[in-house]
Amino acid sequence: MGLSIVILAAGKGTRMQSNMPKVLHKIASKSMLQHVIDAAQQLQPEQIIVVAGHEIEQVKSSIAEQDIIIAEQSEQLGTGHAVDQALPLVSEGNQVLVLYGDVPLIQKETLKQLIDAQPKDGIGLLTVKLKDPSGYGRIIRNTDGRVTAIVEQKDATMDQLAINEVNTGIMSVGSSKLKQWLAKIDNNNAQGEYYLTDTIAMAADEGGVRACHPSSAIEVEGVNSRIQLAQLERAFQQHQAEQLMNEGVTLIDPSRFDVRGNLICATDVVIDVNVIIEGDVTIGRGSQIGANSIIINSKIGADCIIKPNSVIEGAIIESDCSVGPFARIRPGTQLSQGAFIGNFVETKNTVMGQGSKASHLSYIGDAEVGTGVNIGAGVITCNYDGANKYKTIIEDDAFIGSDSQLIAPVTVGKGATIGAGTTVTKDVAAGELCISRVAQKHIESWARPVKEQTKKNLEEKK
Repeated sequence: MGLSIVILAAGKGTRMQSNMPKVLHKIASKSMLQHVIDAAQQLQPEQIIVVAGHEIEQVKSSIAEQDIIIAEQSEQLGTGHAVDQALPLVSEGNQVLVLYGDVPLIQKETLKQLIDAQPKDGIGLLTVKLKDPSGYGRIIRNTDGRVTAIVEQKDATMDQLAINEVNTGIMSVGSSKLKQWLAKIDNNNAQGEYYLTDTIAMAADEGGVRACHPSSAIEVEGVNSRIQLAQLERAFQQHQAEQLMNEGVTLIDPSRFDVRGNLICATDVVIDVNVIIEGDVTIGRGSQIGANSIIINSKIGADCIIKPNSVIEGAIIESDCSVGPFARIRPGTQLSQGAFIGNFVETKNTVMGQGSKASHLSYIGDAEVGTGVNIGAGVITCNYDGANKYKTIIEDDAFIGSDSQLIAPVTVGKGATIGAGTTVTKDVAAGELCISRVAQKHIESWARPVKEQTKKNLEEKK
């Protein structure tokens, strides 16, 4: 029997106060819907069907490049009605797992447990006990402890409202039985909707209902407001932080740390406060990441020091490198072993050779820098002529004096020296000293310019 996963994502989410569908709001830079899809895909289902309605084109666009089937619920008439829109697309005889696009922290292990718990002709139901069950459908059990029904809060009696075991909405059921039961439900309830939960009583009379529970209640919490979205963001980040610390990473303050992608760390990495990780990032053994740094889609080797307030994107940083503070490492940068990038230095599409340094206030773009090169303060590789970009090549052991401009395309040969304040427009041969500035002049009795008003006041005093 194959597995079909149906994800309900048609609601408006009016409490979000947004023009964007609720399920497209993000946790850790990924939409809630995508979090659910990712969990679903780990189960290797035969098909995933997303039921969309409100702003359906936005939902379609967000998952267009994935192998996802879209079912439309043009009117939001309840969860039973939503699942019914997907059923014609479900492969005959499949097991159906129902998930929700606004319940983003559900885990693969919990879903696997639920699927395995489902009785052959009944329903596997995910329930949870809450200190405050307000707003949730209550689980009704008989004297033997078997689940017999679910009662929504608006339809519950006072005794039923006292029950703290609640329905998460997530269930596993055979497609043929689901079709039979959905055909029998009605909307004779306080909300005038077709409840998927009404199938529970039918299943209890036939194949039975077997309940199982998530490892943590946070897995099944839904989002209806931006406050709840923020709460789940923190819960997600706390989980990420705990995993990293269990793997040998030191987080100076786990509550001030954000992973918005996939982070792989070796042991003995130290990460200071307010660091943000985006995309796919790896950090090697013993490296240190300074406070307020942002690392995006990059690889950082072992024993590197990333000083505070540095931004690293699309870069490869080999072992024993030092970056920052306040450095910007842009896409296409590769720092070889032992390279040093100092404060207020920006690099882009540049290879820095082993042990090469750019210590302060420089822009190194579209450049190939050899080993043992020293680049002084204020040096610029002028790589853009307004229409095209060109490469600067600086060979091994060259010395580039402060405040020099290298007008690409240009090559500075091995061991060459560029004097401070030089504008290099032609290739410099190996071992040469290149100076383009004029000879120093001394002008005596030179009058420094003054403001017109000051000049007028001085003349009046005379």
